[in-house]
Amino acid sequence: MTAPDPKPAPKVGFVSLGCPKALVDSERIITRLRAEGYELSADYRGADVVVVNTCGFLDSARAESLDAIGEALNENGKVIVTGCLGVDEGRIRAEHPRVLAVTGPHQYERVVSEIHNVVPPAHDPYLDLIPPEGIRLTPRHYAYLKISEGCNNKCSFCIIPSMRGKLASRSAGDVIAEAERLVEAGVRELLVISQDTSAYGLDLKYAASDWNGTALKARFFDLTKALGSLGVWVRLHYVYPYPHVDEVIPLMAEGHVLPYLDIPFQHAAPNVLKAMRRPGHQEKTLARIKDWRAICPDLAIRSSFIVGFPGETEEDFSLLLDWLREAKLTRVGCFKYEDVEGAASNALEGHVPQQVKDERFARLMETQKQVSADLLSSRVGCEIEVLVDEVDEEGAIARSSWDAPEIDGCVFINGETELEPGDMLKVRIEHSDEYDLWGVPVGAGE
Repeated sequence: MTAPDPKPAPKVGFVSLGCPKALVDSERIITRLRAEGYELSADYRGADVVVVNTCGFLDSARAESLDAIGEALNENGKVIVTGCLGVDEGRIRAEHPRVLAVTGPHQYERVVSEIHNVVPPAHDPYLDLIPPEGIRLTPRHYAYLKISEGCNNKCSFCIIPSMRGKLASRSAGDVIAEAERLVEAGVRELLVISQDTSAYGLDLKYAASDWNGTALKARFFDLTKALGSLGVWVRLHYVYPYPHVDEVIPLMAEGHVLPYLDIPFQHAAPNVLKAMRRPGHQEKTLARIKDWRAICPDLAIRSSFIVGFPGETEEDFSLLLDWLREAKLTRVGCFKYEDVEGAASNALEGHVPQQVKDERFARLMETQKQVSADLLSSRVGCEIEVLVDEVDEEGAIARSSWDAPEIDGCVFINGETELEPGDMLKVRIEHSDEYDLWGVPVGAGE
Protein backbone atom coordinates (compact mmCIF):
# COMPACT_ATOMS: atom_id res chain seq x y z
CA MET A 1 0.00 0.00 0.00
CA THR A 2 1.47 3.31 -1.09
CA ALA A 3 1.31 6.35 1.09
CA PRO A 4 -0.92 9.16 -0.15
CA ASP A 5 0.76 12.09 -1.80
CA PRO A 6 1.57 14.80 0.74
CA LYS A 7 -0.76 17.75 0.76
CA PRO A 8 0.79 20.63 -1.19
CA ALA A 9 2.12 23.49 0.90
CA PRO A 10 -0.21 26.50 1.04
CA LYS A 11 1.07 29.50 -0.88
CA VAL A 12 1.00 33.16 0.15
CA GLY A 13 1.44 36.10 -2.20
CA PHE A 14 3.15 39.15 -0.77
CA VAL A 15 3.10 42.79 -1.87
CA SER A 16 5.44 44.97 0.20
CA LEU A 17 5.20 48.74 -0.26
CA GLY A 18 6.97 51.68 1.36
CA CYS A 19 10.30 52.10 3.11
CA PRO A 20 12.96 49.60 4.23
CA LYS A 21 11.39 49.55 7.70
CA ALA A 22 8.22 48.10 6.16
CA LEU A 23 10.37 45.65 4.20
CA VAL A 24 11.79 44.33 7.46
CA ASP A 25 8.24 43.86 8.75
CA SER A 26 7.48 41.82 5.62
CA GLU A 27 10.60 39.71 6.15
CA ARG A 28 9.56 38.90 9.72
CA ILE A 29 6.10 37.78 8.63
CA ILE A 30 7.51 35.70 5.78
CA THR A 31 10.08 34.08 8.08
CA ARG A 32 7.30 32.96 10.43
CA LEU A 33 5.21 31.65 7.51
CA ARG A 34 8.12 29.72 6.03
CA ALA A 35 8.79 28.20 9.46
CA GLU A 36 5.21 26.90 9.39
CA GLY A 37 5.59 25.33 5.97
CA TYR A 38 4.04 28.02 3.79
CA GLU A 39 5.54 28.84 0.40
CA LEU A 40 5.66 32.19 -1.37
CA SER A 41 3.80 32.58 -4.64
CA ALA A 42 5.39 34.46 -7.51
CA ASP A 43 2.03 35.65 -8.83
CA TYR A 44 -1.50 36.39 -7.65
CA ARG A 45 -3.18 33.41 -9.25
CA GLY A 46 -0.86 30.87 -7.68
CA ALA A 47 -1.54 32.16 -4.16
CA ASP A 48 -4.09 30.86 -1.68
CA VAL A 49 -4.13 34.30 -0.05
CA VAL A 50 -2.36 37.62 -0.69
CA VAL A 51 -0.91 39.92 1.99
CA VAL A 52 -0.51 43.60 1.09
CA ASN A 53 1.89 45.46 3.40
CA THR A 54 0.87 49.09 2.94
CA CYS A 55 2.47 52.51 3.27
CA GLY A 56 0.57 55.49 4.68
CA PHE A 57 3.20 58.21 5.05
CA LEU A 58 1.90 60.47 2.25
CA ASP A 59 -1.50 60.73 0.62
CA SER A 60 0.10 59.60 -2.65
CA ALA A 61 1.50 56.53 -0.85
CA ARG A 62 -1.96 55.82 0.58
CA ALA A 63 -3.44 56.01 -2.91
CA GLU A 64 -0.78 53.60 -4.18
CA SER A 65 -1.56 51.20 -1.32
CA LEU A 66 -5.30 51.31 -2.02
CA ASP A 67 -4.61 50.66 -5.70
CA ALA A 68 -2.42 47.67 -4.77
CA ILE A 69 -5.18 46.27 -2.55
CA GLY A 70 -7.66 46.65 -5.40
CA GLU A 71 -5.34 44.93 -7.85
CA ALA A 72 -4.81 42.02 -5.46
CA LEU A 73 -8.56 41.67 -4.95
CA ASN A 74 -9.20 41.69 -8.68
CA GLU A 75 -6.45 39.16 -9.43
CA ASN A 76 -6.89 36.85 -6.43
CA GLY A 77 -9.90 37.76 -4.30
CA LYS A 78 -8.47 36.76 -0.91
CA VAL A 79 -6.55 39.68 0.56
CA ILE A 80 -5.22 40.53 4.04
CA VAL A 81 -4.03 44.09 4.60
CA THR A 82 -1.29 45.10 7.05
CA GLY A 83 1.18 47.96 7.53
CA CYS A 84 0.91 51.69 8.17
CA LEU A 85 -2.33 52.29 6.26
CA GLY A 86 -3.89 49.52 8.36
CA VAL A 87 -4.48 52.01 11.18
CA ASP A 88 -7.19 53.53 8.96
CA GLU A 89 -9.29 50.39 8.62
CA GLY A 90 -12.45 52.38 7.91
CA ARG A 91 -10.98 53.97 4.80
CA ILE A 92 -9.68 50.64 3.53
CA ARG A 93 -13.00 48.87 4.02
CA ALA A 94 -14.94 51.81 2.54
CA GLU A 95 -13.04 51.42 -0.71
CA HIS A 96 -12.40 47.68 -0.58
CA PRO A 97 -15.09 45.99 1.55
CA ARG A 98 -14.06 42.52 0.36
CA VAL A 99 -10.70 42.47 2.20
CA LEU A 100 -10.57 39.58 4.66
CA ALA A 101 -8.73 41.35 7.48
CA VAL A 102 -6.92 44.61 8.27
CA THR A 103 -4.03 44.93 10.74
CA GLY A 104 -1.71 47.79 11.64
CA PRO A 105 2.10 48.04 11.45
CA HIS A 106 4.35 45.43 13.12
CA GLN A 107 1.38 43.24 14.13
CA TYR A 108 3.17 40.11 12.96
CA GLU A 109 1.31 37.59 15.12
CA ARG A 110 -2.09 38.87 14.09
CA VAL A 111 -1.19 38.77 10.37
CA VAL A 112 -0.08 35.15 10.69
CA SER A 113 -3.23 34.32 12.66
CA GLU A 114 -5.41 35.82 9.92
CA ILE A 115 -3.55 33.76 7.32
CA HIS A 116 -4.23 30.64 9.42
CA ASN A 117 -7.94 31.48 9.28
CA VAL A 118 -7.89 31.56 5.47
CA VAL A 119 -5.49 28.71 4.74
CA PRO A 120 -4.15 26.63 7.67
CA PRO A 121 -0.52 25.48 7.62
CA ALA A 122 -0.01 22.08 6.03
CA HIS A 123 3.08 21.07 7.99
CA ASP A 124 4.19 20.67 11.57
CA PRO A 125 6.23 23.80 12.28
CA TYR A 126 8.64 21.80 14.42
CA LEU A 127 9.60 19.71 11.40
CA ASP A 128 10.14 22.56 8.95
CA LEU A 129 13.56 24.11 8.59
CA ILE A 130 14.40 27.73 7.87
CA PRO A 131 17.80 29.39 7.91
CA PRO A 132 18.74 30.90 11.29
CA GLU A 133 18.92 34.41 9.77
CA GLY A 134 15.29 34.15 8.63
CA ILE A 135 13.82 34.86 5.22
CA ARG A 136 14.88 38.11 3.58
CA LEU A 137 13.63 40.05 0.57
CA THR A 138 16.98 41.70 -0.13
CA PRO A 139 19.92 40.14 -2.02
CA ARG A 140 22.01 37.70 -0.03
CA HIS A 141 24.93 40.09 0.48
CA TYR A 142 23.16 42.93 2.30
CA ALA A 143 20.37 43.21 4.87
CA TYR A 144 18.39 45.85 6.73
CA LEU A 145 18.77 45.71 10.51
CA LYS A 146 15.90 47.40 12.35
CA ILE A 147 16.91 48.52 15.84
CA SER A 148 13.69 50.17 17.03
CA GLU A 149 10.08 50.94 16.20
CA GLY A 150 8.17 54.19 16.49
CA CYS A 151 9.27 57.78 17.06
CA ASN A 152 9.01 60.45 19.78
CA ASN A 153 9.36 63.44 17.43
CA LYS A 154 6.35 65.57 16.49
CA CYS A 155 7.19 66.88 13.02
CA SER A 156 4.15 68.75 11.72
CA PHE A 157 4.16 67.00 8.32
CA CYS A 158 4.50 63.45 9.66
CA ILE A 159 1.93 60.98 11.02
CA ILE A 160 4.35 58.08 11.62
CA PRO A 161 4.09 58.32 15.46
CA SER A 162 0.30 57.97 15.23
CA MET A 163 0.71 54.87 13.06
CA ARG A 164 3.75 53.20 14.59
CA GLY A 165 3.65 54.58 18.11
CA LYS A 166 6.36 56.01 20.35
CA LEU A 167 9.97 54.91 20.34
CA ALA A 168 10.35 51.24 21.25
CA SER A 169 13.96 50.07 21.10
CA ARG A 170 15.15 46.48 20.91
CA SER A 171 17.72 45.35 23.46
CA ALA A 172 21.29 45.74 22.27
CA GLY A 173 21.95 42.02 22.79
CA ASP A 174 18.99 41.12 20.59
CA VAL A 175 20.13 43.45 17.81
CA ILE A 176 23.70 42.16 17.85
CA ALA A 177 22.54 38.54 17.92
CA GLU A 178 20.52 39.14 14.76
CA ALA A 179 23.45 40.94 13.15
CA GLU A 180 25.76 38.02 13.92
CA ARG A 181 23.31 35.54 12.35
CA LEU A 182 23.16 37.68 9.23
CA VAL A 183 26.94 37.91 8.97
CA GLU A 184 27.28 34.14 9.44
CA ALA A 185 24.81 33.70 6.57
CA GLY A 186 27.03 35.69 4.19
CA VAL A 187 25.76 39.26 4.58
CA ARG A 188 28.51 41.73 3.72
CA GLU A 189 26.65 44.95 4.56
CA LEU A 190 24.27 45.81 7.41
CA LEU A 191 21.99 48.80 6.84
CA VAL A 192 20.87 50.08 10.25
CA ILE A 193 17.34 51.49 10.14
CA SER A 194 14.56 52.77 12.41
CA GLN A 195 12.33 55.82 12.50
CA ASP A 196 14.94 57.68 14.58
CA THR A 197 18.19 55.73 14.75
CA SER A 198 20.12 58.16 16.94
CA ALA A 199 17.37 58.07 19.61
CA TYR A 200 18.03 54.36 20.06
CA GLY A 201 17.84 53.19 23.67
CA LEU A 202 16.31 56.35 25.14
CA ASP A 203 13.11 54.51 26.08
CA LEU A 204 15.15 51.70 27.69
CA LYS A 205 17.18 54.23 29.68
CA TYR A 206 20.17 52.74 27.84
CA ALA A 207 19.86 49.48 29.80
CA ALA A 208 22.61 46.94 29.24
CA SER A 209 21.99 43.41 27.96
CA ASP A 210 24.24 40.41 27.50
CA TRP A 211 26.41 40.02 24.43
CA ASN A 212 28.78 37.06 24.59
CA GLY A 213 29.23 37.47 28.32
CA THR A 214 29.69 41.24 28.30
CA ALA A 215 27.18 43.95 29.16
CA LEU A 216 26.29 46.02 26.10
CA LYS A 217 24.37 49.25 26.70
CA ALA A 218 21.46 50.23 24.46
CA ARG A 219 23.19 53.43 23.36
CA PHE A 220 23.66 54.68 19.81
CA PHE A 221 27.44 54.84 20.16
CA ASP A 222 27.83 51.50 21.95
CA LEU A 223 25.64 49.66 19.47
CA THR A 224 27.40 51.24 16.48
CA LYS A 225 30.81 50.30 17.87
CA ALA A 226 29.67 46.72 18.51
CA LEU A 227 28.26 46.37 15.00
CA GLY A 228 31.52 47.75 13.65
CA SER A 229 33.40 44.84 15.24
CA LEU A 230 31.63 42.23 13.08
CA GLY A 231 33.90 42.70 10.06
CA VAL A 232 31.27 43.89 7.55
CA TRP A 233 30.10 47.20 6.18
CA VAL A 234 27.77 49.02 8.59
CA ARG A 235 25.69 51.89 7.17
CA LEU A 236 23.65 54.26 9.38
CA HIS A 237 20.27 55.49 8.11
CA TYR A 238 17.63 57.92 9.45
CA VAL A 239 19.96 59.60 11.93
CA TYR A 240 18.40 62.62 13.65
CA PRO A 241 21.26 65.10 14.24
CA TYR A 242 21.37 65.01 18.05
CA PRO A 243 24.66 66.22 19.62
CA HIS A 244 25.79 62.68 20.51
CA VAL A 245 25.93 61.79 16.80
CA ASP A 246 29.33 63.52 16.91
CA GLU A 247 30.64 60.52 18.89
CA VAL A 248 30.38 58.08 15.98
CA ILE A 249 32.42 60.16 13.52
CA PRO A 250 35.77 58.89 14.91
CA LEU A 251 34.48 55.33 14.43
CA MET A 252 34.03 56.18 10.76
CA ALA A 253 37.45 57.78 10.51
CA GLU A 254 39.01 54.65 12.02
CA GLY A 255 37.19 52.35 9.58
CA HIS A 256 34.93 50.61 12.09
CA VAL A 257 31.75 51.67 10.26
CA LEU A 258 31.18 53.23 6.85
CA PRO A 259 31.79 56.99 6.55
CA TYR A 260 28.13 57.56 5.72
CA LEU A 261 25.32 59.36 7.52
CA ASP A 262 21.73 59.52 6.31
CA ILE A 263 20.31 62.63 8.02
CA PRO A 264 16.91 64.00 6.90
CA PHE A 265 17.55 67.73 7.35
CA GLN A 266 14.29 68.58 5.47
CA HIS A 267 15.10 72.31 5.03
CA ALA A 268 17.50 75.08 6.01
CA ALA A 269 15.33 78.20 6.40
CA PRO A 270 14.57 78.89 10.10
CA ASN A 271 10.95 79.88 9.43
CA VAL A 272 10.25 76.67 7.54
CA LEU A 273 12.05 74.48 10.06
CA LYS A 274 10.04 76.06 12.87
CA ALA A 275 6.79 75.34 11.02
CA MET A 276 8.00 71.78 10.47
CA ARG A 277 8.82 71.47 14.20
CA ARG A 278 12.42 70.57 13.31
CA PRO A 279 15.71 71.87 14.76
CA GLY A 280 16.35 75.31 13.26
CA HIS A 281 20.07 76.02 13.70
CA GLN A 282 21.26 75.72 10.12
CA GLU A 283 24.45 77.71 10.79
CA LYS A 284 25.38 75.37 13.64
CA THR A 285 24.60 72.41 11.40
CA LEU A 286 27.04 73.69 8.77
CA ALA A 287 29.70 74.12 11.48
CA ARG A 288 29.11 70.54 12.69
CA ILE A 289 29.39 69.17 9.16
CA LYS A 290 32.71 71.03 8.81
CA ASP A 291 33.92 69.54 12.09
CA TRP A 292 32.82 66.04 11.04
CA ARG A 293 34.77 66.33 7.79
CA ALA A 294 37.83 67.54 9.63
CA ILE A 295 37.75 64.26 11.59
CA CYS A 296 36.60 62.06 8.69
CA PRO A 297 37.38 63.64 5.29
CA ASP A 298 35.74 60.78 3.38
CA LEU A 299 32.39 61.26 5.13
CA ALA A 300 29.37 61.06 2.82
CA ILE A 301 26.16 62.72 3.97
CA ARG A 302 22.82 61.82 2.40
CA SER A 303 19.77 63.91 3.15
CA SER A 304 16.23 64.63 2.02
CA PHE A 305 14.43 67.94 1.70
CA ILE A 306 10.85 69.13 1.28
CA VAL A 307 10.11 72.02 -1.08
CA GLY A 308 6.86 73.95 -1.19
CA PHE A 309 6.13 73.54 2.52
CA PRO A 310 3.27 75.83 3.65
CA GLY A 311 4.62 79.32 4.20
CA GLU A 312 7.86 78.72 2.26
CA THR A 313 8.78 81.99 0.55
CA GLU A 314 11.15 82.55 -2.35
CA GLU A 315 13.60 83.95 0.19
CA ASP A 316 13.33 80.76 2.26
CA PHE A 317 13.90 78.63 -0.81
CA SER A 318 16.90 80.70 -1.94
CA LEU A 319 18.39 80.26 1.53
CA LEU A 320 17.98 76.49 1.13
CA LEU A 321 19.82 76.53 -2.21
CA ASP A 322 22.66 78.60 -0.71
CA TRP A 323 22.83 76.17 2.21
CA LEU A 324 23.08 73.19 -0.15
CA ARG A 325 25.91 74.83 -2.10
CA GLU A 326 27.82 75.39 1.14
CA ALA A 327 27.01 72.06 2.79
CA LYS A 328 28.07 70.06 -0.30
CA LEU A 329 26.06 66.98 0.66
CA THR A 330 27.03 63.84 -1.21
CA ARG A 331 23.52 62.55 -1.94
CA VAL A 332 20.22 64.44 -1.83
CA GLY A 333 16.60 63.45 -2.31
CA CYS A 334 13.77 65.94 -2.66
CA PHE A 335 10.00 65.77 -2.12
CA LYS A 336 7.29 68.21 -3.09
CA TYR A 337 5.15 68.93 -0.05
CA GLU A 338 1.70 67.37 0.00
CA ASP A 339 -0.94 67.27 2.71
CA VAL A 340 -1.21 64.02 4.63
CA GLU A 341 -4.47 63.16 6.31
CA GLY A 342 -4.05 63.75 10.04
CA ALA A 343 -0.89 65.88 9.79
CA ALA A 344 -0.74 69.22 11.65
CA SER A 345 0.86 70.95 8.65
CA ASN A 346 -2.41 70.68 6.72
CA ALA A 347 -3.83 73.57 8.76
CA LEU A 348 -0.88 75.92 8.21
CA GLU A 349 -1.37 79.09 6.19
CA GLY A 350 0.41 79.90 2.95
CA HIS A 351 0.07 76.68 0.98
CA VAL A 352 2.31 76.86 -2.09
CA PRO A 353 0.79 76.40 -5.58
CA GLN A 354 1.70 73.16 -7.34
CA GLN A 355 3.38 75.00 -10.21
CA VAL A 356 5.72 76.74 -7.75
CA LYS A 357 6.47 73.41 -6.03
CA ASP A 358 7.38 71.86 -9.38
CA GLU A 359 9.63 74.77 -10.28
CA ARG A 360 11.42 74.74 -6.91
CA PHE A 361 11.88 70.98 -7.09
CA ALA A 362 13.58 71.35 -10.49
CA ARG A 363 15.83 74.17 -9.26
CA LEU A 364 16.89 72.27 -6.16
CA MET A 365 17.74 69.11 -8.10
CA GLU A 366 19.68 71.13 -10.68
CA THR A 367 21.65 72.84 -7.89
CA GLN A 368 22.42 69.54 -6.21
CA LYS A 369 23.33 67.93 -9.56
CA GLN A 370 26.21 70.38 -9.93
CA VAL A 371 27.30 69.85 -6.31
CA SER A 372 27.25 66.07 -6.85
CA ALA A 373 29.13 66.30 -10.15
CA ASP A 374 31.90 68.34 -8.54
CA LEU A 375 32.21 65.95 -5.58
CA LEU A 376 32.31 62.83 -7.76
CA SER A 377 34.84 64.33 -10.18
CA SER A 378 37.22 64.64 -7.25
CA ARG A 379 37.11 60.84 -6.92
CA VAL A 380 38.64 60.29 -10.39
CA GLY A 381 42.07 58.72 -9.98
CA CYS A 382 41.29 57.41 -6.48
CA GLU A 383 41.38 53.75 -5.49
CA ILE A 384 38.32 52.68 -3.50
CA GLU A 385 36.72 49.49 -2.20
CA VAL A 386 33.39 48.52 -3.74
CA LEU A 387 30.70 45.90 -3.13
CA VAL A 388 29.22 44.20 -6.21
CA ASP A 389 25.40 44.19 -6.44
CA GLU A 390 24.74 42.87 -9.94
CA VAL A 391 26.57 41.33 -12.88
CA ASP A 392 25.29 41.24 -16.46
CA GLU A 393 26.70 40.80 -19.96
CA GLU A 394 28.21 44.29 -19.87
CA GLY A 395 29.99 43.99 -16.55
CA ALA A 396 29.45 44.57 -12.84
CA ILE A 397 27.36 47.16 -11.02
CA ALA A 398 28.81 47.93 -7.60
CA ARG A 399 28.58 50.47 -4.80
CA SER A 400 31.14 52.39 -2.80
CA SER A 401 31.02 53.23 0.89
CA TRP A 402 29.24 56.45 -0.14
CA ASP A 403 26.30 54.65 -1.79
CA ALA A 404 23.33 52.91 -0.19
CA PRO A 405 21.43 50.39 -2.34
CA GLU A 406 18.59 51.64 -4.55
CA ILE A 407 18.71 55.28 -3.42
CA ASP A 408 22.27 56.41 -4.21
CA GLY A 409 24.66 56.09 -7.13
CA CYS A 410 26.61 53.16 -8.55
CA VAL A 411 30.15 52.25 -9.54
CA PHE A 412 30.15 50.61 -12.97
CA ILE A 413 32.93 48.13 -13.73
CA ASN A 414 32.58 47.52 -17.46
CA GLY A 415 33.72 44.20 -18.92
CA GLU A 416 34.06 42.42 -15.55
CA THR A 417 31.54 39.62 -16.14
CA GLU A 418 33.23 37.01 -13.93
CA LEU A 419 32.46 38.79 -10.68
CA GLU A 420 29.59 37.72 -8.40
CA PRO A 421 27.09 39.71 -6.30
CA GLY A 422 28.62 40.13 -2.86
CA ASP A 423 32.21 40.28 -4.13
CA MET A 424 34.34 43.06 -2.69
CA LEU A 425 37.29 44.48 -4.59
CA LYS A 426 39.37 47.59 -5.01
CA VAL A 427 38.89 49.68 -8.15
CA ARG A 428 40.53 52.77 -9.59
CA ILE A 429 38.04 55.43 -10.62
CA GLU A 430 38.49 56.57 -14.23
CA HIS A 431 35.31 58.52 -14.97
CA SER A 432 32.38 60.23 -13.24
CA ASP A 433 29.15 62.04 -14.04
CA GLU A 434 26.53 63.77 -11.88
CA TYR A 435 25.59 60.65 -9.90
CA ASP A 436 27.77 57.64 -10.78
CA LEU A 437 31.37 56.48 -11.06
CA TRP A 438 33.18 54.16 -13.49
CA GLY A 439 36.21 52.16 -12.44
CA VAL A 440 38.56 49.30 -13.26
CA PRO A 441 39.91 46.67 -10.84
CA VAL A 442 43.23 47.69 -9.35
CA GLY A 443 45.94 45.77 -11.15
CA ALA A 444 43.88 45.22 -14.31
CA GLY A 445 45.98 45.73 -17.43
CA GLU A 446 49.14 46.41 -15.42
